[in-house]
Amino acid sequence: MPAGSARPRRLRTTAALRRLVAETRLHPADLILPMFVKEGAEEPAALQSMPGVRQHTLDSLVKAARKAADAGVGGLMIFGVPQQRDETGSGATDPDGILNVALRRLRDKLGDDTVLMSDLCLDEFTLHGHCGVLDDQGRVDNDATLERYAEMAVAQAEAGAHVVGPSGMMDGQVAVIRRALDETGHLDTGILAYAVKYASAAYGPFREAVESTLQGDRRTYQQDYANRTEALREVRLDLAEGADLVMVKPALPYLDILRDVAQISDVPVAAYQVSGELAMVEAAAANGWIDRDAMILETLTGIKRAGAQVVLTYWATEVARRLQSS
Repeated sequence: MPAGSARPRRLRTTAALRRLVAETRLHPADLILPMFVKEGAEEPAALQSMPGVRQHTLDSLVKAARKAADAGVGGLMIFGVPQQRDETGSGATDPDGILNVALRRLRDKLGDDTVLMSDLCLDEFTLHGHCGVLDDQGRVDNDATLERYAEMAVAQAEAGAHVVGPSGMMDGQVAVIRRALDETGHLDTGILAYAVKYASAAYGPFREAVESTLQGDRRTYQQDYANRTEALREVRLDLAEGADLVMVKPALPYLDILRDVAQISDVPVAAYQVSGELAMVEAAAANGWIDRDAMILETLTGIKRAGAQVVLTYWATEVARRLQSS
């Protein structure tokens, strides 16, 4: 090469140099750990389709949550798996329902040591497995569902959630939840809006985790994966309604959407590395096709590079420990 030619490789010659000039950095506090707690469980149960992930008992949930907090994980997202379900998901608002009991237990044991988040959706609590209540023709009734979401938000805030996570993709959900929280004095309870949630095939393993009873699909309320502009409309609506954070879900198949959202959002942006993303990496690693640990860090870094300030990942505790020891 001629003298004075550009040589970008100079900054890649050692690990220390690469670390010095890295443009994107992962930190344990960037990560949120999704967790499942099953009503009546006597022992934690491993999930076949999600290696390393468990349905927790109340006791094991608290232990795992403490380990995550001690590792520096930024927050926890809690999902409940009830024993009984009905048409309106009454267990979601029952103070003695598994999710609300778990939230109280975690808030009592962990206090403000972590950010306690709660899944605000009816799908785990309904017989039909949809994210809302159904009308007499079997369709999800948007406005009737909003009434249930308002009740859920108050129940979860009273149980100790710092942040509620409405994931049902109902029109107007953020505004209704914000109003319900404010009117009941929960002014400091935040809303992580699942602003852009696509109808994705990558949710399959999650349905094992929550023992889903879904009949049909969710394409009338979750977004069509062919659409991009629509995602920005959804985000703008949620921002106008008072969302404190907005999220894109899934993460890896939608990095273009994540970048778009990060460019217009004036609140922190999250992305959810969903169950199918975990399952694909774990399956490929189990077959010896990829380096598991390297792939996990690469995917998380890519999600953050695309614009996520916060990443929900089932590997949160593991990755946080690796980051702290590196």
